[in-house]
Amino acid sequence: MLITDEVLLNYKRCSRRVFLNLYGDVSLQQTEADFIQKLKRENQTHTANVLNQFFPDYSQPPQSHNDWQEKAAATENLMSRGVDYLYDGLLKLIVPIDRDLELILLANPTMLVKKTGSSRFGGWLYVPINVHLGRRPKSEYKLLAAFAAKLLTAIQGTIPTSAHLILRQLDYHRVRLDSWSDKMQKAIDECTFMLREKIEPEVFISRQRCNLCHWYDHCYATARSQQHLSLIPGVTPSRYENLQSLGITSVKSLAGVSVAELGELTGWEIANKLQQQAQSLLENKPLWRQKDDRKSYQKIPTNEVELYFDIEAEPDRNVDYLLGILLIDRRQNIQHFFAFIAEKPEEEGLVWQNFLDFLELYHDAPIFHFSEYEVETIQRLGRLYKTPNARISSILDRCFDLYEWAIDTVVFPVERYSLKSLANWLGFYWRLPGVSGDLCVCWYDEWLSTGDRSFLDLILKYNEDDCLATLHLKNWLCDFSDEHFLKISNKLESS
Repeated sequence: MLITDEVLLNYKRCSRRVFLNLYGDVSLQQTEADFIQKLKRENQTHTANVLNQFFPDYSQPPQSHNDWQEKAAATENLMSRGVDYLYDGLLKLIVPIDRDLELILLANPTMLVKKTGSSRFGGWLYVPINVHLGRRPKSEYKLLAAFAAKLLTAIQGTIPTSAHLILRQLDYHRVRLDSWSDKMQKAIDECTFMLREKIEPEVFISRQRCNLCHWYDHCYATARSQQHLSLIPGVTPSRYENLQSLGITSVKSLAGVSVAELGELTGWEIANKLQQQAQSLLENKPLWRQKDDRKSYQKIPTNEVELYFDIEAEPDRNVDYLLGILLIDRRQNIQHFFAFIAEKPEEEGLVWQNFLDFLELYHDAPIFHFSEYEVETIQRLGRLYKTPNARISSILDRCFDLYEWAIDTVVFPVERYSLKSLANWLGFYWRLPGVSGDLCVCWYDEWLSTGDRSFLDLILKYNEDDCLATLHLKNWLCDFSDEHFLKISNKLESS
């Protein structure tokens, strides 16, 4: 049985993925997403930058993609010769499980660095360094560092004095091996047991974590067939355990549970939200989120001129390259999309200034957006380009987040409170089916590398549809809330 650091990384993120990678039907896998391929290319570039800056004179074992034993032997040989920096080495440890089975552990740290000390090789030892594209030292990164240290200990006969991570900003992070060794060993033991006994982990859909996995469609179909509770917004793994402890295993049973009973485990507010969400899904209709007090109700502003705002960004370059605005002018019966786009990342400042000048033309118009990202971007760009605080404040005062209003006020019969999910349920569909913001990131990179304007055209079409979807949602929310309060008024008049 083979456990590599890739297997361990996947196990930490999703044990079901590890199981399906070994035992699943490969015909059910999706093709690798463009965004994943982009991340892999960026990781290779990032690693090359680290090597050039910190380890220019590294050694490397011969590449043996089909023979891990040969590469592991070559790695150990270079260690015995005392090379200073060993890039892309392969560490091997074979552990007997029983008479008929052995566990093969393989770790592939980015770099092994020679330090003064004592090992079976002589007056030196090696410590592992892993390079990652992330911005923070995630727990799975630390687990892999401890894994490499475990194998190093067996090979050189000495525990490494340290282990480090080098992240996106080229910053070093020391990993406390005394804290992570036990956690790493537990993960190995659990993963080995699961694979050996062929215990398929239960499906649990976590959108942010699962969306880019090549098993997503298969797992999602399984969850839908089971009417799995993880498809209900707000059901986290811990809350799922609470629901199971009460014998709640379906949308129907959650809709009918006593809120008081559930509230003892989750708190009354969470219990009420979960039950309303289940009721909405069961009845396939939106519900008012039990907020009948007019004093606690914020009315959605309506104006003759309104602006609908959406952003496209490239996180790796730290640039917000497209500020899209849909203008609705009811006085002149005008609906027009304006795209402030940086065709080069260095044009972001010019785009920002043009965007500000445009907003000044409609200084009384509310600015509708979906999610807090638009407000955060206005604040970031304002600081970056030294826009007067008074000017930024006046813009922020006009911003209205439809996402916050929607989740605070309406329960939708959806599995996810994204703009696409809500707008699709309301009957709005994007002209580019299956496209996401992640793919737009890939398209922008393609535009920068090829100069093919068709990629920009696709991004503009997608962003315009985001703005149109925001308009569609806003209009529906206004109608729904007006209808709700009309019912309340009629009840009060008749009582």
